[in-house]
Amino acid sequence: MDHELERLSARIGAALERRGWMLGTAESCTGGWIAEVVTATAGSSNWFDRGFVTYSNAAKSDMLAVAEHTLNRYGAVSEETVVEMVAGTLNKSKADIAVAVSGVAGPGGGTPAKPVGLVCIAWAVRGSPPFATTRHFDGDREAVRRQTVIAALDTVVQLADSGSISAISVP
Repeated sequence: MDHELERLSARIGAALERRGWMLGTAESCTGGWIAEVVTATAGSSNWFDRGFVTYSNAAKSDMLAVAEHTLNRYGAVSEETVVEMVAGTLNKSKADIAVAVSGVAGPGGGTPAKPVGLVCIAWAVRGSPPFATTRHFDGDREAVRRQTVIAALDTVVQLADSGSISAISVP
C-alpha cells in the first residue's frame, strides 16, 4: 500500500480511537479496498467492525436490505442506493460510523447518464441521518477506485474528528 493510503488509515484509526467509535463499510465498485486500507493499520480491530462487499444488486438487497424498488428505480449507482447501503451497514453491525460506495469504475459500463468515473458515496453516524454525494473521478479503473477510497475515508476522518455530520464539508 502506498504512503498516502497508509497515512490516511493511521489518521482514521487515531480519530476513531479518540472517539471510541467502530467503523463499518459497504463497498461495491471498490470491492473491499476501503476495508483493506483501514485493516492495514496494526490495531485496527479496535476501531474497525466489519465490511460488506456487495458488488451485485442481490448482495446489496440480501446483506444490507437495499430495497429492490430503490435498485430498480434509481440503479445501483445512485445516492438513494448508497444511503440505503450505509443505513444497512449500521443496522447489521456494531459500527458507530459507516461509509458506502457504488460507482462506475470502467473501463466499460458507463452510460451518458452514468459515465465511467461516476461514484456515489454515503456516510452515516449512528443516531444521525445519512448523507450522500455524487462525484466524478478521472482516470482508468484503478484511478477511479483509488480516488473513491480516498474521498470516502477523508470524510470518515472529518466525521470522527468533529463527531458531527453538520460540522463537515463534502465536495
